[in-house]
Amino acid sequence: MKVSEYVDLDAVGLAELMAAGEVTPAEVEAAAREAARAVGPRINAVVETWPADEGPELGAGEGALAGVPFLIKDIGVAMAGKRTELGSRLAEGHVADADSSLMRRFRRAGLVTFGRTATPELANSIMTESVLHGPTRNPWDPARGAGGSSGGAGAAVAAGAVPVAHATDAAGSLRIPAAYNGLFGLKPTRGRVSMGPGADEVFSGLAVQGGVSRTVRDSAALLDAVSGPEPGDPYFAERPSRPYAQEVGRRPGPLRIGVLAQAWGGRRTTAPVADALDRTVRLLDSLGHRVEETEVALGAGWEEFVLANARLSTVNVTALVDGLAAAFGRPVDATTLEPSTLAAHRHGASVGGAEFVAALGIRNRVARALARYFGTYDLLLTPVLPELPLPVGAYAEGGEALDGLGWIERLTDRSPFTLPFNVAGTPAMSVPVTADAATGLPVGMQFAAGYGREDLLFRLAGQLEEASPWSGRTPEVWAGTAPASA
Repeated sequence: MKVSEYVDLDAVGLAELMAAGEVTPAEVEAAAREAARAVGPRINAVVETWPADEGPELGAGEGALAGVPFLIKDIGVAMAGKRTELGSRLAEGHVADADSSLMRRFRRAGLVTFGRTATPELANSIMTESVLHGPTRNPWDPARGAGGSSGGAGAAVAAGAVPVAHATDAAGSLRIPAAYNGLFGLKPTRGRVSMGPGADEVFSGLAVQGGVSRTVRDSAALLDAVSGPEPGDPYFAERPSRPYAQEVGRRPGPLRIGVLAQAWGGRRTTAPVADALDRTVRLLDSLGHRVEETEVALGAGWEEFVLANARLSTVNVTALVDGLAAAFGRPVDATTLEPSTLAAHRHGASVGGAEFVAALGIRNRVARALARYFGTYDLLLTPVLPELPLPVGAYAEGGEALDGLGWIERLTDRSPFTLPFNVAGTPAMSVPVTADAATGLPVGMQFAAGYGREDLLFRLAGQLEEASPWSGRTPEVWAGTAPASA
């Protein structure tokens, strides 16, 4: 299989070819490796590749993705015998001794995992620019960042290395790279995908597992393959009535969609993004949906919300850092950690137990407030981000002077639309409906739904993909045109 043929197909299309015997999993994997090599030097999205499982079991599995080349993020999943370094010098060289629950499901689906993608240190940023591996660049404009914390996944998929890749989302970490890189990305409901066996919740329930892809049906097939509880999970989202892959082609019917153009917290939406939002609203109107501007109560004041999330996130960072330092016998200082992580570690260590419990109370208030909103509206439409992708290095500039609270304030100021849905535990997706006319850069639109309503999101996403196709757009760095690099 030629790379030019490989990149023209999504994951489901590749699996169908293999199932029909028109191409072998080994041939598809070889094309994927060549594609990854071709784009690798320009975007720095894949930090390591390794030989896939060999022999007759290559690509064997259940479902719509058997034999599809795949990449996992360098955090949030463990693959037995492979390194998981969390984008940090503190965990450099760590090798997982067993598969996590999610990895076992990837294997059962028949995905051929041949490498891991870049993430910022401990996923503690919305840009992927770690000291350990360097910056990951945007295939649409390599002078700009790829977003984060699943920036490596986003850049790799957008550049054609793989059609779909693992991603996680604790504050927008899946939706932001999807928006930056012109991809589809859906953050599932809290409890939809197990975090086991090493954790019940991650980041106090804010983090979830998922993926980014170039087509809606690929994300639906991936979620079908990995969703559902594992023994010992503290809770789980109710199973859907039918596979998500079947929702993609179903008409959503006329939906009542609220629009929030300006974010909580005061950060103003820039003109290119506001224009993209207006075009999206017109498209929704033409499809028969009832779309209207709305106000959305957050359940807490913005400063109160930011402080609560700073406490939740930094306490989790502190516990993670202390655990890694103890496990590897390494110091917690500038030789092992970046300034923003050290600041988060210090802030988390200062949070008292009562303050942490109070922050969980804010989480509850936000969840209740957004649930009331979704009792009136089917969906909420916002931009994913208020601005176009930032230049490499711009997000971290001056970060060494920030304390832990200041770093979270920067994150929420730059990405004010995404975090509330992590706090509430409700699903939300980034859809690449439009692009900026002046630069050609993709602009992601976020649609959020009530708890457990991924089905509704997939139906609308399929309708939007049909009405305004995006899969034909290719970035500057594209495996289908790039020469292979050793």
